[in-house]
Amino acid sequence: MPRPSAKPPKRTPQPASEPITVEPMWLVKAMGATILVALICAYLVLCLLFYQGQWQLVLHPKRTKAAPQSIAGAPYEIIHFGPDATAIPQLTGWWIPAEHANQYGGATVLFLPAGDGSLQDSVSTLAALHNLGINVFAFDYRGYGQSANTHPTQQRMIWDTDAAWSYLTDSRSITAKELIVYGAGVGASLAAHLAEKHPQISGVILDDPHADLLDVARNDPRSNLIPLNALFHDRFPLAEPLAKLQTPKLLIARSDTAEKMQAAFRAASSPKTTITIQSAADERYQSAVSAFLESCLHASQAHQK
Repeated sequence: MPRPSAKPPKRTPQPASEPITVEPMWLVKAMGATILVALICAYLVLCLLFYQGQWQLVLHPKRTKAAPQSIAGAPYEIIHFGPDATAIPQLTGWWIPAEHANQYGGATVLFLPAGDGSLQDSVSTLAALHNLGINVFAFDYRGYGQSANTHPTQQRMIWDTDAAWSYLTDSRSITAKELIVYGAGVGASLAAHLAEKHPQISGVILDDPHADLLDVARNDPRSNLIPLNALFHDRFPLAEPLAKLQTPKLLIARSDTAEKMQAAFRAASSPKTTITIQSAADERYQSAVSAFLESCLHASQAHQK
Protein backbone atom coordinates (compact mmCIF):
# COMPACT_ATOMS: atom_id res chain seq x y z
CA MET A 1 0.00 0.00 0.00
CA PRO A 2 1.32 3.50 -0.72
CA ARG A 3 2.52 5.38 2.21
CA PRO A 4 0.50 8.35 3.18
CA SER A 5 2.26 11.59 2.23
CA ALA A 6 3.70 13.52 5.10
CA LYS A 7 1.84 16.60 6.02
CA PRO A 8 3.86 19.79 5.58
CA PRO A 9 4.81 21.38 8.82
CA LYS A 10 2.74 24.27 9.86
CA ARG A 11 4.49 27.59 9.25
CA THR A 12 4.56 29.93 12.06
CA PRO A 13 3.35 33.29 10.81
CA GLN A 14 6.17 35.88 10.79
CA PRO A 15 5.52 39.26 12.21
CA ALA A 16 5.27 41.94 9.56
CA SER A 17 8.59 43.84 9.04
CA GLU A 18 8.59 47.38 10.22
CA PRO A 19 8.94 50.02 7.45
CA ILE A 20 12.41 51.61 7.14
CA THR A 21 12.30 55.17 8.19
CA VAL A 22 14.75 57.84 7.02
CA GLU A 23 15.57 60.77 9.16
CA PRO A 24 14.47 63.98 7.39
CA MET A 25 17.67 65.70 8.46
CA TRP A 26 19.72 63.01 6.70
CA LEU A 27 17.81 63.66 3.46
CA VAL A 28 18.42 67.36 3.78
CA LYS A 29 22.15 66.80 4.32
CA ALA A 30 22.39 64.41 1.34
CA MET A 31 20.61 66.83 -0.96
CA GLY A 32 22.81 69.67 0.28
CA ALA A 33 25.99 67.64 -0.32
CA THR A 34 24.80 66.73 -3.83
CA ILE A 35 24.05 70.35 -4.70
CA LEU A 36 27.40 71.45 -3.26
CA VAL A 37 29.32 68.90 -5.36
CA ALA A 38 27.40 69.98 -8.46
CA LEU A 39 28.20 73.64 -7.78
CA ILE A 40 31.90 72.86 -7.24
CA CYS A 41 32.03 70.90 -10.52
CA ALA A 42 30.28 73.72 -12.37
CA TYR A 43 32.72 76.26 -10.92
CA LEU A 44 35.72 74.14 -11.89
CA VAL A 45 34.34 73.87 -15.43
CA LEU A 46 33.92 77.66 -15.46
CA CYS A 47 37.55 78.10 -14.37
CA LEU A 48 38.72 75.66 -17.05
CA LEU A 49 36.77 77.50 -19.75
CA PHE A 50 38.28 80.80 -18.59
CA TYR A 51 41.79 79.31 -18.56
CA GLN A 52 41.39 78.11 -22.14
CA GLY A 53 39.70 81.25 -23.46
CA GLN A 54 41.44 83.97 -21.46
CA TRP A 55 43.30 85.19 -24.52
CA GLN A 56 40.04 86.80 -25.67
CA LEU A 57 40.31 89.33 -22.83
CA VAL A 58 43.54 90.88 -24.16
CA LEU A 59 43.94 89.75 -27.78
CA HIS A 60 41.55 90.69 -30.56
CA PRO A 61 42.70 89.16 -33.86
CA LYS A 62 41.23 89.97 -37.25
CA ARG A 63 41.43 87.77 -40.32
CA THR A 64 42.08 89.27 -43.77
CA LYS A 65 41.60 87.72 -47.19
CA ALA A 66 43.73 90.01 -49.34
CA ALA A 67 47.00 91.87 -48.84
CA PRO A 68 47.39 95.53 -49.86
CA GLN A 69 48.73 96.34 -53.30
CA SER A 70 51.62 98.29 -51.79
CA ILE A 71 52.82 99.78 -48.51
CA ALA A 72 51.97 103.44 -49.10
CA GLY A 73 53.33 103.10 -52.63
CA ALA A 74 56.35 100.97 -51.70
CA PRO A 75 56.58 97.51 -53.28
CA TYR A 76 56.89 94.50 -51.00
CA GLU A 77 57.09 90.72 -51.10
CA ILE A 78 54.68 88.33 -49.38
CA ILE A 79 56.60 85.68 -47.44
CA HIS A 80 55.22 82.36 -46.13
CA PHE A 81 57.41 80.88 -43.41
CA GLY A 82 57.41 79.07 -40.06
CA PRO A 83 56.55 75.48 -41.08
CA ASP A 84 55.00 73.17 -38.49
CA ALA A 85 55.44 69.37 -38.19
CA THR A 86 53.59 68.93 -41.51
CA ALA A 87 56.10 71.24 -43.28
CA ILE A 88 53.27 73.68 -44.06
CA PRO A 89 54.17 77.36 -43.41
CA GLN A 90 52.04 78.78 -40.63
CA LEU A 91 52.95 82.46 -40.88
CA THR A 92 52.57 85.16 -43.52
CA GLY A 93 54.89 88.15 -43.55
CA TRP A 94 55.79 91.17 -45.66
CA TRP A 95 59.33 91.93 -46.76
CA ILE A 96 59.60 95.64 -47.59
CA PRO A 97 63.08 96.24 -49.02
CA ALA A 98 64.92 99.52 -48.65
CA GLU A 99 66.40 101.30 -51.61
CA HIS A 100 70.03 100.26 -52.02
CA ALA A 101 71.29 103.83 -51.93
CA ASN A 102 69.85 104.52 -48.50
CA GLN A 103 72.09 104.67 -45.45
CA TYR A 104 70.41 101.76 -43.65
CA GLY A 105 70.07 99.54 -46.71
CA GLY A 106 71.95 96.70 -45.04
CA ALA A 107 69.94 96.77 -41.81
CA THR A 108 66.47 95.40 -41.08
CA VAL A 109 63.64 96.22 -38.70
CA LEU A 110 61.74 93.19 -37.44
CA PHE A 111 58.26 94.58 -36.75
CA LEU A 112 56.13 92.81 -34.13
CA PRO A 113 52.56 94.15 -34.35
CA ALA A 114 50.09 94.75 -31.53
CA GLY A 115 47.51 92.16 -30.48
CA ASP A 116 44.51 93.91 -32.06
CA GLY A 117 43.35 93.79 -35.68
CA SER A 118 45.89 92.57 -38.22
CA LEU A 119 49.10 93.71 -39.90
CA GLN A 120 47.10 95.88 -42.29
CA ASP A 121 46.30 98.17 -39.36
CA SER A 122 50.04 98.94 -39.10
CA VAL A 123 50.57 100.05 -42.71
CA SER A 124 51.16 103.70 -41.75
CA THR A 125 53.88 102.74 -39.24
CA LEU A 126 55.49 100.34 -41.73
CA ALA A 127 55.49 103.09 -44.36
CA ALA A 128 57.10 105.53 -41.91
CA LEU A 129 59.86 103.02 -41.14
CA HIS A 130 60.41 102.28 -44.83
CA ASN A 131 60.70 105.99 -45.55
CA LEU A 132 63.68 106.12 -43.18
CA GLY A 133 65.60 103.94 -45.64
CA ILE A 134 65.74 100.58 -43.89
CA ASN A 135 64.51 97.08 -44.72
CA VAL A 136 61.33 96.13 -42.87
CA PHE A 137 60.03 92.64 -42.17
CA ALA A 138 56.58 92.42 -40.58
CA PHE A 139 54.25 89.45 -40.12
CA ASP A 140 50.92 88.37 -38.70
CA TYR A 141 50.90 86.01 -35.73
CA ARG A 142 48.88 82.83 -36.05
CA GLY A 143 45.21 83.73 -35.79
CA TYR A 144 45.79 87.12 -37.44
CA GLY A 145 45.66 88.32 -41.04
CA GLN A 146 46.52 85.52 -43.48
CA SER A 147 48.54 83.38 -41.08
CA ALA A 148 47.30 80.00 -39.82
CA ASN A 149 43.75 80.08 -38.50
CA THR A 150 44.15 79.24 -34.82
CA HIS A 151 43.53 81.34 -31.75
CA PRO A 152 46.57 83.25 -30.46
CA THR A 153 48.15 82.94 -27.02
CA GLN A 154 51.23 84.46 -25.46
CA GLN A 155 53.17 81.21 -25.89
CA ARG A 156 52.15 80.80 -29.53
CA MET A 157 53.11 84.40 -30.28
CA ILE A 158 56.52 83.82 -28.69
CA TRP A 159 56.94 80.82 -31.00
CA ASP A 160 55.88 82.95 -33.98
CA THR A 161 58.41 85.65 -33.03
CA ASP A 162 61.17 83.06 -32.77
CA ALA A 163 60.14 81.73 -36.20
CA ALA A 164 60.48 85.23 -37.68
CA TRP A 165 63.93 85.55 -36.12
CA SER A 166 64.96 82.20 -37.62
CA TYR A 167 63.66 83.22 -41.03
CA LEU A 168 65.67 86.44 -41.07
CA THR A 169 68.89 85.02 -39.64
CA ASP A 170 68.81 81.66 -41.46
CA SER A 171 66.96 82.16 -44.74
CA ARG A 172 68.12 85.75 -45.34
CA SER A 173 71.46 85.49 -43.51
CA ILE A 174 70.89 88.73 -41.60
CA THR A 175 73.09 88.99 -38.52
CA ALA A 176 71.82 90.07 -35.10
CA LYS A 177 73.93 93.24 -35.36
CA GLU A 178 71.98 94.23 -38.46
CA LEU A 179 68.62 93.84 -36.73
CA ILE A 180 66.45 96.33 -34.87
CA VAL A 181 63.40 94.77 -33.18
CA TYR A 182 60.30 96.96 -33.13
CA GLY A 183 57.36 95.95 -30.91
CA ALA A 184 53.99 97.69 -30.71
CA GLY A 185 51.35 97.01 -28.05
CA VAL A 186 51.78 93.44 -26.80
CA GLY A 187 54.50 93.12 -29.44
CA ALA A 188 56.68 95.22 -27.12
CA SER A 189 56.80 92.37 -24.61
CA LEU A 190 57.70 89.94 -27.41
CA ALA A 191 60.44 92.32 -28.61
CA ALA A 192 61.93 92.53 -25.12
CA HIS A 193 61.75 88.74 -24.84
CA LEU A 194 63.57 88.34 -28.17
CA ALA A 195 66.27 90.87 -27.25
CA GLU A 196 66.78 89.08 -23.95
CA LYS A 197 67.40 85.82 -25.82
CA HIS A 198 69.68 87.48 -28.40
CA PRO A 199 71.71 90.23 -26.70
CA GLN A 200 73.64 90.85 -29.93
CA ILE A 201 70.63 92.71 -31.36
CA SER A 202 71.57 96.32 -32.10
CA GLY A 203 68.49 97.96 -30.62
CA VAL A 204 64.87 97.64 -29.52
CA ILE A 205 62.03 100.06 -30.23
CA LEU A 206 58.93 99.76 -28.05
CA ASP A 207 55.97 101.72 -29.41
CA ASP A 208 52.98 102.35 -27.11
CA PRO A 209 53.52 99.10 -25.19
CA HIS A 210 51.02 97.52 -22.81
CA ALA A 211 52.55 97.58 -19.35
CA ASP A 212 50.40 95.07 -17.43
CA LEU A 213 47.65 93.09 -19.12
CA LEU A 214 46.48 91.74 -15.78
CA ASP A 215 44.92 95.16 -15.18
CA VAL A 216 43.17 94.89 -18.55
CA ALA A 217 41.78 91.49 -17.59
CA ARG A 218 40.57 92.83 -14.22
CA ASN A 219 38.44 95.41 -16.01
CA ASP A 220 36.45 92.65 -17.73
CA PRO A 221 33.35 91.75 -15.66
CA ARG A 222 33.77 88.05 -16.52
CA SER A 223 36.98 87.95 -14.49
CA ASN A 224 35.15 88.75 -11.26
CA LEU A 225 33.88 85.19 -10.97
CA ILE A 226 37.21 83.36 -10.92
CA PRO A 227 40.62 83.53 -9.13
CA LEU A 228 42.17 85.77 -11.78
CA ASN A 229 45.70 85.92 -10.37
CA ALA A 230 45.98 82.12 -10.34
CA LEU A 231 44.48 81.44 -13.77
CA PHE A 232 45.49 84.38 -15.96
CA HIS A 233 48.81 83.71 -17.69
CA ASP A 234 48.70 85.69 -20.98
CA ARG A 235 50.24 88.71 -19.24
CA PHE A 236 52.93 89.66 -21.79
CA PRO A 237 55.32 90.93 -19.08
CA LEU A 238 57.26 94.08 -19.84
CA ALA A 239 58.47 95.90 -16.72
CA GLU A 240 60.70 93.07 -15.48
CA PRO A 241 62.42 92.40 -18.85
CA LEU A 242 62.93 96.13 -19.38
CA ALA A 243 64.56 96.52 -15.98
CA LYS A 244 67.38 94.14 -16.88
CA LEU A 245 67.62 94.51 -20.67
CA GLN A 246 70.98 96.04 -21.59
CA THR A 247 70.18 96.48 -25.29
CA PRO A 248 69.77 100.14 -26.40
CA LYS A 249 66.08 101.03 -26.22
CA LEU A 250 63.83 103.66 -27.75
CA LEU A 251 60.65 103.87 -25.65
CA ILE A 252 57.76 105.59 -27.42
CA ALA A 253 54.64 106.59 -25.49
CA ARG A 254 51.48 107.92 -27.09
CA SER A 255 49.94 111.00 -25.51
CA ASP A 256 46.84 109.19 -24.25
CA THR A 257 48.80 106.34 -22.61
CA ALA A 258 51.97 108.14 -21.48
CA GLU A 259 50.90 108.28 -17.84
CA LYS A 260 50.35 104.52 -17.69
CA MET A 261 53.82 103.89 -19.10
CA GLN A 262 55.77 106.15 -16.74
CA ALA A 263 56.53 103.46 -14.13
CA ALA A 264 57.70 100.87 -16.69
CA PHE A 265 59.78 103.40 -18.60
CA ARG A 266 61.39 104.75 -15.43
CA ALA A 267 62.31 101.21 -14.34
CA ALA A 268 63.88 100.40 -17.72
CA SER A 269 67.63 99.98 -17.58
CA SER A 270 70.01 102.16 -19.56
CA PRO A 271 70.75 102.88 -22.32
CA LYS A 272 67.31 104.21 -23.16
CA THR A 273 65.62 107.14 -24.87
CA THR A 274 62.00 108.08 -24.12
CA ILE A 275 59.68 110.23 -26.24
CA THR A 276 55.95 111.01 -26.22
CA ILE A 277 54.16 111.55 -29.54
CA GLN A 278 50.68 111.64 -31.03
CA SER A 279 51.21 109.14 -33.87
CA ALA A 280 53.76 107.81 -36.34
CA ALA A 281 53.02 110.86 -38.49
CA ASP A 282 54.50 113.10 -35.79
CA GLU A 283 57.73 114.75 -36.96
CA ARG A 284 59.35 113.89 -33.65
CA TYR A 285 58.70 110.22 -34.39
CA GLN A 286 60.68 110.32 -37.62
CA SER A 287 63.58 112.24 -36.12
CA ALA A 288 63.74 110.15 -32.92
CA VAL A 289 63.64 106.80 -34.76
CA SER A 290 66.17 108.01 -37.33
CA ALA A 291 68.58 109.20 -34.62
CA PHE A 292 68.14 105.94 -32.72
CA LEU A 293 68.83 103.82 -35.81
CA GLU A 294 71.94 105.82 -36.64
CA SER A 295 73.22 105.57 -33.09
CA CYS A 296 72.60 101.82 -32.74
CA LEU A 297 73.74 100.71 -36.16
CA HIS A 298 76.83 102.92 -36.27
CA ALA A 299 77.80 101.80 -32.76
CA SER A 300 77.34 98.21 -33.85
CA GLN A 301 79.48 98.68 -36.95
CA ALA A 302 82.20 100.40 -34.92
CA HIS A 303 82.17 97.57 -32.40
CA GLN A 304 82.54 94.99 -35.19
CA LYS A 305 85.59 96.82 -36.54
